[in-house]
Amino acid sequence: MMAAADASSHDDGLADYDGNSRMCIVTRETGSPDELIRFVAAPDGKVVPDLKRTLPGRGCWVKIDRTLVERAVAKKFFGRALKRDVEVTDSLPAEVDKLLSLQVMQMMNMARKASQFITGAAKVDVAIRSGSAIAVFHATDAAEDGVRKINQARKAWHLGTDAEEEIPSFCLFSESEMAEVMGQNAFIHAAALAGQAGEGVVKRAKMLEQYRNGGQSRAPGGAGRQKQ
Repeated sequence: MMAAADASSHDDGLADYDGNSRMCIVTRETGSPDELIRFVAAPDGKVVPDLKRTLPGRGCWVKIDRTLVERAVAKKFFGRALKRDVEVTDSLPAEVDKLLSLQVMQMMNMARKASQFITGAAKVDVAIRSGSAIAVFHATDAAEDGVRKINQARKAWHLGTDAEEEIPSFCLFSESEMAEVMGQNAFIHAAALAGQAGEGVVKRAKMLEQYRNGGQSRAPGGAGRQKQ
């Protein structure tokens, strides 16, 4: 991979490709579509995130890292990469966070309908100890004692198995933030279970973690409670 550098020293016409590899307009590093966020210009010229990678027109890419999106806005990289006059608002990094958050919570609701996302401390504890949980989730305002007990279950499961890492733990939203999107499905403690829908929750949660944490997810490897 190329070392990180400002895009102003390169030809930004190479921002979007037809193949499986894309290039970040800030770092000039290539990656798969799942490692970057696509942006396009709407008909009115406003730059918008295209998380599903389905919007028409020329696109450009930024690695999943809020600081890089902020730099692309500040240095006016989007207009150069998209080769047109564009409108880029200072709220774009926050808009991306909101959309990534919405993806996570919508996937949680879908996984719940598929019986691959459970809530409640007691059910989460059982799922961890039985080995059916693939990730746990806590509200940011969860009581420390409840988080501690679930962390103990994670550690006990890890010590009793040959797994290289503990079950990952995420702390992404407050209960009230979840209630706005998930309604009565908002939770204090939850777990994703094995299966396509449960794995979809974990994948999107890791993307949001990466975006908020400088391109790195703190969840794998047995991370404990995480603050935003």
